[in-house]
Amino acid sequence: MCHISVMPLEVSQYLVNKSNGLYVDCTFGFGGHTSLLLNKFKDIKIVAFDWDKDSEDRFLKREKGFGGRVIFIRDNFKNIKSRLSSINVNKVDGILADIGVSSKQFDDLNRGFSFNSCVLDMRMDKRNELTAKEVINSFSRKALASIFYRYGEEYKSRQITKAIFLHRKKGVINSAKELRDIVCSVKKTKYKIDPATKVFQALRIFVNDELENVETLVSVAPGLLNTKGRIVVVSFHSLEDRIVKQNFKQNLKDGKYKILTKKIVTPTHEEIRINPRIRSAKMRVAEKI
Repeated sequence: MCHISVMPLEVSQYLVNKSNGLYVDCTFGFGGHTSLLLNKFKDIKIVAFDWDKDSEDRFLKREKGFGGRVIFIRDNFKNIKSRLSSINVNKVDGILADIGVSSKQFDDLNRGFSFNSCVLDMRMDKRNELTAKEVINSFSRKALASIFYRYGEEYKSRQITKAIFLHRKKGVINSAKELRDIVCSVKKTKYKIDPATKVFQALRIFVNDELENVETLVSVAPGLLNTKGRIVVVSFHSLEDRIVKQNFKQNLKDGKYKILTKKIVTPTHEEIRINPRIRSAKMRVAEKI
């Protein structure tokens, strides 16, 4: 499945409030949102972040086509403040964070996100040392159960952890497929959702510090935005969305934001039909005042 940018129309409508402004795309990925925004708004410029080497390679192949309007920074968006400062940028007119794994990343069996992967990796940035394989094979029973429950909201976390430890006595768990089979021995298919979904989600979030990254981004965003600058966050599960919702509400209370999405924005039925993986996407938008 090719990668399709989430809610492109809504992103462009909400994000750009200044026709010649400077914007940040926190998750460049395949460049879908960046390309859309550059094509629609001819005078804007974008600083694009991504910590995935593959995304950097894709940018370099397309750099000339962006006409000098995009600066790419290979880094975690949690470092947005210091990295913008390093290129003499202190304020921007909008921040977009589409927080999710692309279809290409899911489908690449060498990344370990897919249930059928031959590896158990899950790192967004290969420069990081901790892999899902190390977590599964070396963490304590208590730690594993906590990860599955906290980051995946997996109600069978203890039973699954017990099955993993029984398997560890026989040998190393090397592949994502092996891990999925272990989870499926405890938990059966329900509502067409794979039984291992929550465990894999929890591992990915933990390995990449995803919740902490979101918390850092939304905490520094008010200081980076110009007046009337906007932050658009697209999240894909309740833990991320909760962080964004609480941050926006606190900044509303503190007089820093007005919230533009009184109700969360979700993909249209047509978008979901074309790309079922985005069915859980939720967009929230706030404006600096």
